[in-house]
Amino acid sequence: MAPRPPRDLVPALVWGLSLFFSLPGPVWLQPSPPPQASPPTQPHPCHTCRGLVDSFNKGLERTIRDNFGGGNTAWEEEKLSKYKDSETRLVEVLENVCSKSDFECHRLLELSEELVESWWFHKQQEAPDLFQWLCSDSLKLCCPSGTFGPSCLPCPGGAEKPCGGYGHCEGEGTRGGSGRCDCQAGYGGEACGQCSLGYFEVERNASHLVCSACFGPCARCSGPEESNCLQCKRGWALHHLKCVDIDECGTERANCGADQFCVNTEGSYECRDCAKACLGCMGAGPGRCKKCSPGYQQVGAKCLDVDECETEVCPGENEQCENTEGSYRCVCAEGYKQIEGICVKEQIPESAGFFSEMTEDELVVLQQMFFGVIICALATLAAKGDLVFTAIFIGAVAAMTGYWLSERSDRVLEGFIKGR
Repeated sequence: MAPRPPRDLVPALVWGLSLFFSLPGPVWLQPSPPPQASPPTQPHPCHTCRGLVDSFNKGLERTIRDNFGGGNTAWEEEKLSKYKDSETRLVEVLENVCSKSDFECHRLLELSEELVESWWFHKQQEAPDLFQWLCSDSLKLCCPSGTFGPSCLPCPGGAEKPCGGYGHCEGEGTRGGSGRCDCQAGYGGEACGQCSLGYFEVERNASHLVCSACFGPCARCSGPEESNCLQCKRGWALHHLKCVDIDECGTERANCGADQFCVNTEGSYECRDCAKACLGCMGAGPGRCKKCSPGYQQVGAKCLDVDECETEVCPGENEQCENTEGSYRCVCAEGYKQIEGICVKEQIPESAGFFSEMTEDELVVLQQMFFGVIICALATLAAKGDLVFTAIFIGAVAAMTGYWLSERSDRVLEGFIKGR
């Protein structure tokens, strides 16, 4: 239900202005909601620990540089030796080791702060590598390079050259991962130590393997030429060391539906739908049908639509036939409409005037508006075009018009919702 304005003219004008300024801006000017971003993937704890140690080492370099400016070398060396391993320096480094937005770094630092302090004051001499001491030995988050998993097992191919140098060992350097080798293109096997399907060995020795691609359809080959094929990919057949395409459509290898036809492609085939006019076909179009569909007849070599409307197929009174592709339909003749399956003559309603739909109350409001406009116009003329009175006149007309329309808005909105 729309809010009703007050019935007096001046309050109605004030109400209309307040309602106007309270409305939201146009939809196209309102900012659209931001797109939903997918949640970021969490880094492995080992990578977080490595980042923390790298940032810590950079902080050490920065603080030693900032506190050694040149000049009195002996004095600075004495002061610097005290500052070098001081708690003051440790606090300065730890304050900036994590960026404000790096939650994982802050969480790890909170868990390991006592360990870092222990290393700083007691372990630096015997364990100068903070990453090894903190991330691998103490927190057990990382493994040495070339190893993976909770027990730091060597990757396939050995820890010195994981995956033969031709792939990536999943989980390498962390306490997680499967250790499976993700080989580069052209390489395969458990440790990426052989050429994959479609590649051949160009060179191999104890520490080196070079793989290159075979000619297009060759699965295995002895060289890059078309005549070097030893085995063909699916959809091809080996003939005199060359791979030739198999025409599946000419053999029983194709498996298409009853209303489809086969199209050969390189190394495979496609099943495409027959024309609507066909019951089974040997190719595209109504000229390749095996039989014609109902509603079609063979004319020469093609299946063409039968025009059922040439015969009496619509027995109903005031009905007429409309031909469609492969069929027909019965519709009411012009000037008739179907009611409960029967075509009856349409009743054209007499045109109604604008005021015929108005209620008596709305006519009274309209009369009041008319007299109000006349009075405001006379007042404006009496003021000889004064801008103040002209503005009042325009505002009064707008307020009365909005007031009258608001009286009718409930019925108009209700009729729109009901589809009338």
